[in-house]
Amino acid sequence: MFSESDLRELAQINAKSPVLSLYLNTDPSLGNSETHKLRGRSMLKDIPLPQDLEAIQRFLDHEYNWSGRGVAVFSCAAEGFLRTYSLAVPVRNLVHIGDRPSVKILADLLENYGGYGVVLVDKQGARVFHFHLGTLVEQEGVVGEEVKHAKRGGASSMPGRRGGSADQSRSVDEQIDRNMREEADFAARFFEARRVRRVLVGGTDENTTLFRSYLPKTWQSLVVGSFAISMTASHHDVQSKAIQIGMEAEARREAVRIERMITSAAKGKEGSIGLVDTLAAVNEGRVQTLI
Repeated sequence: MFSESDLRELAQINAKSPVLSLYLNTDPSLGNSETHKLRGRSMLKDIPLPQDLEAIQRFLDHEYNWSGRGVAVFSCAAEGFLRTYSLAVPVRNLVHIGDRPSVKILADLLENYGGYGVVLVDKQGARVFHFHLGTLVEQEGVVGEEVKHAKRGGASSMPGRRGGSADQSRSVDEQIDRNMREEADFAARFFEARRVRRVLVGGTDENTTLFRSYLPKTWQSLVVGSFAISMTASHHDVQSKAIQIGMEAEARREAVRIERMITSAAKGKEGSIGLVDTLAAVNEGRVQTLI
């Protein structure tokens, strides 16, 4: 599983020979393994690095199991270097040659999908999940007191009688509050121990809102969204939902970046649009973000 330490290792490489970087989107919705292999060969067909091409092709043909939704391969055959990473999230197709691996896509994946926490909640218990780059790392659960709702009608609901519906409703509300507090504390401890960076909350609108109110404020700020899902959902369903929300959040962030860039350029401030102006900014070392 790709980690921040892997990213640091790749970023520190400065080879004396060319490094070939390949990112290949292997999402099953785009075709089977043979389709992806063909796309990979097409991307690499004009690369003048025969030893690296052989190493990468051997990996794709005989070693990669095609179970992921993306793969990253870095090869420098002249220095005996080959690194491969199977990814549970899709990547954009890219081939790059340079004196070091092209790690921007992996850095973005860590930013958008690294250290995700998901918690499913109801009035009695919670299930917590730790995902990293779309892969389930660990899951746990907690169950509180059973919530027994007050029955309507009957002698116990008559005014002046002890144990009436008002007392029962109050007791139920207090029980739900205790359960929710326990769930929030349990989830916060689970996420903190695993250094989770962002959290998704699943359940009904009522339950997710109540749960979020009991989270410590530091964790409330890390909740990036909530969604409707059954407490009995499989981890595959939870995983798919987390990836979907992550992709939507990434698309929103990119849209905001583009809008800011266009606005800045239109106002003649910190932004350039078009090939000539952009290349001039690159040559002058003024680029902070390149889109």
